[in-house]
Amino acid sequence: MYKRQLYYVERRPQEKGRCVIVRSEDGISLDVLPAPYSARSRVHEYGGGCYCLDETRDGDRIFFVNDSDQDIYLIEQQRIRRITDEPQSRFADFVYDRDRNRLLAVREVHARRSRSDARTDKLADDLADEQIDNTIVSIDVEIGKVRVIAEGYDFYASPRLNHANDQLCWQAWKHPNMPWDGNELWLCDIDTDGSITNQRHIAGSDEISVFQPSWSPDDVLHYIADDDGWWHLYRYELSSDKDKVIQFTSGEKEFGLPQWVFAQSHYAFIDDTRIICSYQAQGVTELALLSMTDKNLTAINTEWTSFDSIAASASSQADSRRHNTCFIAASGSRFPQLVCARIHDDRGDQLETEIIKSSCEMPLNDDYYSSARTLCFSNRHQQTVYASYYPPTNPEITGEEDMPPPMIVICHGGPTGQSSTALDPKKQFWTSRGFALLDVNYSGSTGYGRRYRQRLDKRWGKLDVEDCCDAALHAVAEGLADKDKLIIRGSSAGGLTVLAALTFEDVFSAGASYYGISDLSSLADDTHKFEKHYTDRLVGPYPESEATYRERSPIHHTELMNCPVIFFQGNADTVVPKAQARMMYDALSRKGVPVAAQFYESEQHGFRQAETIKQSLENELRFYQLIFKLRPRQEISFIGEIETDNL
Repeated sequence: MYKRQLYYVERRPQEKGRCVIVRSEDGISLDVLPAPYSARSRVHEYGGGCYCLDETRDGDRIFFVNDSDQDIYLIEQQRIRRITDEPQSRFADFVYDRDRNRLLAVREVHARRSRSDARTDKLADDLADEQIDNTIVSIDVEIGKVRVIAEGYDFYASPRLNHANDQLCWQAWKHPNMPWDGNELWLCDIDTDGSITNQRHIAGSDEISVFQPSWSPDDVLHYIADDDGWWHLYRYELSSDKDKVIQFTSGEKEFGLPQWVFAQSHYAFIDDTRIICSYQAQGVTELALLSMTDKNLTAINTEWTSFDSIAASASSQADSRRHNTCFIAASGSRFPQLVCARIHDDRGDQLETEIIKSSCEMPLNDDYYSSARTLCFSNRHQQTVYASYYPPTNPEITGEEDMPPPMIVICHGGPTGQSSTALDPKKQFWTSRGFALLDVNYSGSTGYGRRYRQRLDKRWGKLDVEDCCDAALHAVAEGLADKDKLIIRGSSAGGLTVLAALTFEDVFSAGASYYGISDLSSLADDTHKFEKHYTDRLVGPYPESEATYRERSPIHHTELMNCPVIFFQGNADTVVPKAQARMMYDALSRKGVPVAAQFYESEQHGFRQAETIKQSLENELRFYQLIFKLRPRQEISFIGEIETDNL
């Protein structure tokens, strides 16, 4: 949030997933990024941090990364000017240095290696030909000159300038770590000529994860770290004799989250003494106000149960008792909304709110919405596992009398991820059509501390599968689902859980894999740099543990799979290449298993186009209707170019 204006990025599936920068002012929203430009970074493939603002001149200037070429552009006085021209580079997570008229950013360079240096075996060929380097750079806004200012680590994130523009911090980490496994927070001084000096490591390690470094209004560095096994908020104070670290929060609460994308924000400064933040405890998310003077954490009463992208700025109004904040919020009865709010000094637990934009406007009453119920159960290893159960909800549809409903178990991605109880039209699509849903936060999920996440170390493809199967059987035992109509669906890493459950367990009768993993060895060979060694911790070092990779890969055990399955895959996916789905489809087709697959030419990892999203859901429903004979065969026809066999 800036002044009385609010800038945000809106992804529009109806425009083939174009990401538009929007300005909201006095209740009026206006696109500031015209077509065909799309603000999206592809650093780490997942991106984030695709724009920043300069408000030091007359009229706001906006810098953004354009999706099609990954160069940085400037919007100024309704004109767009290209800043960089580096065909091999991608940029993200940048900040404007007003004193030197430059940007500080994360850069990822994709350079081709000589054939003599590159691997040439099977699917790894194209990626192996690339040498990918990540650094922090400065970019001269006038001439576009790029200069490296920090290098030597495999990855960088969060370059953040202090308000005086004389100090800079950033995150850095090396393979095989992912940022939530462990990373380092670095701090340096900036000379008047822009060069950096006095670099020092101040927090984090290979076993401690740092998240969201930020400078307070009084120019003191804050950050989130899981030193004690939970992501808590810290303050780093410089002194003449010894630097001091102050821990503001404690207990079994998670104030951070996995850093899959850049520029995530779970706290913001209201003023010199107060922070607005969100945290999760035992699956419940709270919005709270933290006092930096006495470390008091006060819950804020709201109608929402999920919070993200928190920002704040002091109010410019004459009433100094009020301050501005904004965030994305959702609940079990409300789709994600962009919210602006005011916090009163005399009522710190209360908000005055204004809804700027809702992600979904559906003209349905609450009778059609299914609300989540938390399930807590013990898996086969006597470990506590969490899940959210959604009953089928549609007053116009009734199931068989005295019979539990068919149930879909959802496996979230990551696998270091988390299910959400926010109102989701994709989930309501299923519950409104007679299906129950069980969204499982299997071992390895976030929101329950480091120990819960680390349960999955060396056990991916085993423990997650067991947890999802045990969750389904628990629901059956509770009378919540029909044991003969259990379905499992998931995307990306969740797709591996789906295929492994259908291959190695005997619980489910059908499944759906969205851009899912079927061959762990091919993934280790063929995936992008960010996740290149992700499986080292989750499965074992590769190729030393190749036997384990093969043991847990469904593609090598198709003789065990007899359940119908449908695949959805983007042909432009560089995270999980299309060959993963193609190999499974062909193998099951040859075996005679009922199988279907739909490949989308221009989709990547995660579908972005409205037609793709709609079509895949409709075809998945038709597949289940056919498999379980929920409708007469003559009434069922698939949409689009879909491959089917043995149906």
